[in-house]
Amino acid sequence: MKNLSAELQTHLNSGATTLCWCWKIVRNDGVVQGFTDHDTDVTFDGLTYEAASGFTASEVQSSLGLAVDNLTVTGALNSATINESDLAAGLYDDASIEIWRVNWNAPEQRVLMRKGSLGEVQRGRTGFQAEVRGLAHILNQPIGRAFGYSCDADLGDARCTVALAAFTGTGIVINVADNRRLTVSGIESFADGWFTNGKLTFTSGANEARAMEVKRHGVSSLGVSLELWQPMSEAIAASDAFSITAGCDKQFKTCKAKFDNAANFRGFPYMPGNDAIVSVASQSQALDGGSRYGN
Repeated sequence: MKNLSAELQTHLNSGATTLCWCWKIVRNDGVVQGFTDHDTDVTFDGLTYEAASGFTASEVQSSLGLAVDNLTVTGALNSATINESDLAAGLYDDASIEIWRVNWNAPEQRVLMRKGSLGEVQRGRTGFQAEVRGLAHILNQPIGRAFGYSCDADLGDARCTVALAAFTGTGIVINVADNRRLTVSGIESFADGWFTNGKLTFTSGANEARAMEVKRHGVSSLGVSLELWQPMSEAIAASDAFSITAGCDKQFKTCKAKFDNAANFRGFPYMPGNDAIVSVASQSQALDGGSRYGN
């Protein structure tokens, strides 16, 4: 049930309303944006909700219980607001969103209809569509540690403790096959595969401060090549500078040999697996047991 102010309730009861939808989005980088389907800008709580943004939404439905309530919002791509490069860079992944019903003639008369986060985003040449997930979807996320063979820490975090500075290289792009396959210089001293599963962060160029995981790091007579897991959102150019951190495959032997960090390994490499659970005693084991106990 929504709690409406007396003024908004009076406005709704009048039969002639001046209502619009407003969307507030807080991106991963902290940028706050406001959009409305009204034909002029609407301002409240210090934020201006931009008109003519092309934003529309599906029907808002709420249900009792812990079921996740979803809806979708669609909009046009615009270089001044939401553009394809920002979507591709992941700035809107899991961004928080508030959906308001507002009297545009008196914005102090408003009610918060839905609060949640953006889920899957699909984009085309001129527009995008984003899933809005209710707050209940957080209850579906795993919380706490999971027992497994591999490490569940991130390389260099407080649980891992590896000093990344000792495992970081810097280089320059010298040739671009496409927006995810590069030939580089500056990291020739590192062995083949050293940066596989690592992270590359551009320090200059159109992608400055943006990062991507490394799928493959190769060293051959032709030079040093890098392949990223996904294309960068902006075009990569020769002479773009970058820093790159070593890759970790989360295995105990890698933690011990590559990073000398076995004491802080956050997995369970000696945990019995399914083969131990379903195994049965062999005949030799039964005979050994019988002789041991004199049966």
